[in-house]
Amino acid sequence: MTDPFVQPAELSAAAAIEAIGDELGLFEDWMDRYEFIIGLGHKLPPFPDDWANDAHRVPGCQSRVWMEAIPRDGKLYFAGLSDAAIVSGLVALLLRVYSGRSPEEIIATDPVFLKELGLLEALSTNRGNGIAAMARKVRDVAIMQRGG
Repeated sequence: MTDPFVQPAELSAAAAIEAIGDELGLFEDWMDRYEFIIGLGHKLPPFPDDWANDAHRVPGCQSRVWMEAIPRDGKLYFAGLSDAAIVSGLVALLLRVYSGRSPEEIIATDPVFLKELGLLEALSTNRGNGIAAMARKVRDVAIMQRGG
């Protein structure tokens, strides 16, 4: 089976945020950015079918979103999927920033970058609430893993 957990492409969460900002900046309008984000979702590692259940579902999302986390060598790795293409892309963005990082780095990386990159303003209120719920889930897992 292919590893469903996202491996970090950048050395740090801050570097991932900077790279995402640079990539989004290449596009003139939001339709092109949406296509780019949807493309990111298509590149997520395959999410096991048997994880697409209520136990893995992220509450607070309009679309169905499932996530799983696993600790490895002091870092947390995340897998995720949504039944909506744009939301899968947003999952991919979040996991690019947070997966493969230490719980401390995850907790220290405020999801305010989503607002700073203009992602929340460009989304419907429900989608914005959903990505905030996903970010909370990631941080909650990191806090639990850290033991607090």
